[in-house]
Amino acid sequence: MTFGARLHAAMTDRGPFCVGIDPHGALLRAWGYDDDVAGLERFALGAVEAVAPYCSVVKPQSAFYERFGSRGVAVLERVIAGARAAGALVLLDIKRGDIGSTSQAYADAYLDPASPLACDAVTVSPFLGFGSLQPFVDTAVKHDAGLFVLAATSNPEGPEVQDAVTGGRTVAAAMLDHLRRLNADAMPLGSFGAVVGATLADDRGLDLDVNGPILAPGYGEQGGTTDDLRRIFGASAAHVLASSSRGVLRLGPDAAAMRAAVLRTNDELRGLQG
Repeated sequence: MTFGARLHAAMTDRGPFCVGIDPHGALLRAWGYDDDVAGLERFALGAVEAVAPYCSVVKPQSAFYERFGSRGVAVLERVIAGARAAGALVLLDIKRGDIGSTSQAYADAYLDPASPLACDAVTVSPFLGFGSLQPFVDTAVKHDAGLFVLAATSNPEGPEVQDAVTGGRTVAAAMLDHLRRLNADAMPLGSFGAVVGATLADDRGLDLDVNGPILAPGYGEQGGTTDDLRRIFGASAAHVLASSSRGVLRLGPDAAAMRAAVLRTNDELRGLQG
């Protein structure tokens, strides 16, 4: 099955909530752990055990593991394996973007099943030009993996680049056009998604229907609500994967509380699926 088909099935079965597993030092300490590799391991694997059986997608942010070097990356490998064993899809938040052989090396590291870091999908940055992502696109097609491409992010610096006009359209609109072409005729859902913030003031005049998934970070603790998702995404809301990290992780290490939060949020978000 393509990533798009797997994601569609997972969202239908478990709900459209994506849980970020982001081991901030402050969160480790809030759980009563030291901000070291041992604390990272206890935190991350505890979070996987609590939430991965109940959400459609788990999204580790690679940077919070990489900061501990090779031992942290080893923990990330276990997070990926554990989440997939629990039935969740894994979207690795890496936001990589490079050219040529370097882009291909990144794609092989995260999308080739032969890699210990292989996952179902990754986030990528297209701002070296969408064509720079071609190695990622080709590798995703080869291995039935997915990509989530930055398009209209909610950080205040984003519009400096994303709202710039090129060829009569904004850069963000151009990225969405590329995704529409990649997802053309895909059923039930394309494998190439967009990243669009859940806290945008409006849809920035964008056509957000790309026949693929939309990752909406900023939901929950960062202020985005279910009503915001309806307002921003309209008819495309059914394909939105709402993402939150701290809103769930701050409840740890109480596994029952984290699990309840995931189930409750999925119930709330199901209203978007029609």
